[in-house]
Amino acid sequence: MAAKDITGSVPAHVAIIMDGNGRWATSRGWPRLVGHRRGAERVRTIVEAAPGLGIRYLTLYAFSTENWKRSTEEVIGLMTIFARYIQSEAERLSAEGVRLRFIGERSRLDKKLQKLMAGIEERTKDNDRLHLTVAINYGGRDELARAAKKVAEDVAAGRLAPDEVDEAAIEARLDTHDLPDPDLVIRTSGETRISNYLLWQSAYSEYEFTDTLWPDFTPAELEAIMARFTDRERRYGGALSA
Repeated sequence: MAAKDITGSVPAHVAIIMDGNGRWATSRGWPRLVGHRRGAERVRTIVEAAPGLGIRYLTLYAFSTENWKRSTEEVIGLMTIFARYIQSEAERLSAEGVRLRFIGERSRLDKKLQKLMAGIEERTKDNDRLHLTVAINYGGRDELARAAKKVAEDVAAGRLAPDEVDEAAIEARLDTHDLPDPDLVIRTSGETRISNYLLWQSAYSEYEFTDTLWPDFTPAELEAIMARFTDRERRYGGALSA
């Protein structure tokens, strides 16, 4: 049977690799952390614009499992920015109907940050206007390895039969098990790689790469990218009907 043609549909779930904060700052002779702070401000702008563009789910790549390789100063600065964002935005996000959740492996994060993350997740859990997901200490391979470990544990414990291990069993154990797959993945800053982001979930996502650095990425550019998305034919491996 031919795959459904959804040409013309607005992407309900947009995932973004927010790249270019450091380069934005250094190009101006400023410390990299200035760029990260400006990037956090840009998050606020895009989150505010998303519902009006028809976006129901917005997933942002904030800190990867590989980002620990950066300088101690930059890592500590980023974690501080994350904590301040949660504290400063909690009331506004809650009031505007935004549900905030986090994906990634949390045990390596500071305990205070983990507590803040859990607190805002609980506070906004009933909101439904926009589902905002932030990936912190996230890597697609790490996520799949953790899911595989859970499958192995369930099989060993007799909760799952070996012949029940299928795509659905793996998907149910991913960080994103209660989220739809992204329709559109955007990467800013001119890089054209996916950097270990949502490897399972983006199997049939459409991709857009823009030269714009994240602090300069505007709702208008997001809207233009989404308009191009509506012209694409998503076949999911099938063929469109005549």
